[in-house]
Amino acid sequence: MSTPTAAGTGRRAPSPWRMLWITFAWGSCFVAISVGLQDAPLLWLAALRALVAGAALLILTVIRRAPVPREVRSWTLIGVLGVVNVAIAYAAMFGGTIGLTTGVASVLANVQPVLILLPAWWLYRERPSLRSVAAMLTGLAGLLLIVLPAGAGTGAWLSLTAAAAVTAGTLISRAVRADPFLVATVQLLLGGGILLVAAAIVEGPPVIEWTPGFVLSLLWMSLAGTAATTVAWYAETQRSRLDILTTWTILVPVFGIVLSVGLLQETQSVLGWTGTAIVIGSVALLTIPGRHADRASRRLEG
Repeated sequence: MSTPTAAGTGRRAPSPWRMLWITFAWGSCFVAISVGLQDAPLLWLAALRALVAGAALLILTVIRRAPVPREVRSWTLIGVLGVVNVAIAYAAMFGGTIGLTTGVASVLANVQPVLILLPAWWLYRERPSLRSVAAMLTGLAGLLLIVLPAGAGTGAWLSLTAAAAVTAGTLISRAVRADPFLVATVQLLLGGGILLVAAAIVEGPPVIEWTPGFVLSLLWMSLAGTAATTVAWYAETQRSRLDILTTWTILVPVFGIVLSVGLLQETQSVLGWTGTAIVIGSVALLTIPGRHADRASRRLEG
């Protein structure tokens, strides 16, 4: 299946099949987080997720003999990714699931398509169309409807903080020039180390029940939902237009909501469902190809 080139940028649209399994794995992580938090403290679980994923990738990186960058700039950016994309994002994401249902938390933590439009335009000259701006404003309205029934409390704002951190991580990833496995390994081990120190300070010695459910949820979110997806996502940030790439992440809350309703028997209010539908619709609008929109995009880019 051939992948078309994004109009006016020379970058290709992301692989549909790759994005489907990435978004499914990310969406399922919100269910795994809810299960894991029943047997482990928040920061310790977040640290374990990153460190187990980083350790698995470290083995693969060594086996592959991944080239090591020599530029200070590359290492600096990878270090920033570890802080923003892992330490801050994971801590906020895990905290958000406590104050919200899994479905709502997955929606709020995955609004990259709305947040990334203007920064991608400013930093990488990926100018959004009028349709993109309209979708962004509509998505913000939908977010308000989701936050209101949730009480606009700590959980909602933590989830939005996670979304902002992941958005920053995506923008930074575009500027990194290094092997995908090495980038993913270093940022996960660094971010996991920071979370480990924070967990020891804030939560004290770990009190973890190593039940079969906990082990299964940890392995799933670490290996399938973190190690594999971090490498794949970084590879796509290097080759894809960011606004097109991040629109795929709207499938993350779709999978998260479906799985949480089906597996955890969670419910949402009518207002919450309405807001969720608006957010999904606003970002899905960006993926609908339009002849006139493509022509306008080429004129703006060219």
